[in-house]
Amino acid sequence: MELHNVWFVLIAVLWIGYFFLEGFDFGIGVLTKLLARDRTERRVLINTIGPVWDGNEVWLLTAGGATFAAFPEWYATLFSGFYLPLLLILVCLIVRGVAFEYRHKREEERWQTNWEHAIFWTSLLPAFLWGVAFGNIVRGVKIDENKEYVGGLVDLLNPYALLGGLVTLALFTFHGAVFAALKTLGDIRTRARAMAVKLGLFALVPALGFLLWTQASRGDGKSLVALVVAVLALAGAVGAVKAGREGWSFGLSGVTIATAVAMLFLALFPNVMPSTLDGDWSLTVTNASSSPYTLKIMTWCAAIAAPLVMLYQGWTYWVFRKRIGTQHIADAH
Repeated sequence: MELHNVWFVLIAVLWIGYFFLEGFDFGIGVLTKLLARDRTERRVLINTIGPVWDGNEVWLLTAGGATFAAFPEWYATLFSGFYLPLLLILVCLIVRGVAFEYRHKREEERWQTNWEHAIFWTSLLPAFLWGVAFGNIVRGVKIDENKEYVGGLVDLLNPYALLGGLVTLALFTFHGAVFAALKTLGDIRTRARAMAVKLGLFALVPALGFLLWTQASRGDGKSLVALVVAVLALAGAVGAVKAGREGWSFGLSGVTIATAVAMLFLALFPNVMPSTLDGDWSLTVTNASSSPYTLKIMTWCAAIAAPLVMLYQGWTYWVFRKRIGTQHIADAH
């Protein structure tokens, strides 16, 4: 396999890892308003991701860096053309991190409430905007012969991309509800399980519509297999959480996200950003990639560093694997 194809696959894997891990992060943030009944329960939800949320974002940094190094033309066109939505995502991630760290620094109710509002909105908006961004990448955008995006912000708000945003928001919130059921104790666990069933059933309809739309417009046999696996995994995740098997449900909801993202990359290949103006102006894995020597050096670096990072992150999840409940939250002063 050519190295530019290898790096296309590796970048797809990085995005799958990011959406799998950050997906339940975003879902927990949204559930601080939908599931938690009081400040103590919001603290329980936030504490379930407290040790891991910043490590999950490393996958985004790595995916962005890998795209910059392996496919500079793709990176340049993507980040210049999608400047405003990606900037909004970046601002949300910054504010979200600050909210996690600053929320407990003062005891005033107004202070903590404002940061809790920030956690909710800075989780909801990126969960939606990532789907819009990837919907546009797969659908194609206005790229001219100079490999530059010549469309406007309104062009990115098309029905297919907006449906993609609804799908990622729904799937991430469901993923977060399953994670909450997996990581909590008592009444909040019971309510998280019930909400996960409702969210999963809600997510099934737009997800099926979006994936079928993708298959009809750009799919092939491989993407069809990924579509079937994603839909069956989502249905299985709903059934498992309803039966109280949160571990199985979390694994299956992760499979749903992974195969759905894989389907998008399968439908995209060999393009990395199709042009809706002229197919010959599309960015592909060949005309957007770095030199073979650059890709070779990157491959060696990734082969050494990636296993170490994954082992460390896996160890972090193992250390903080126990469930928590309201009884573990210290009383307010």
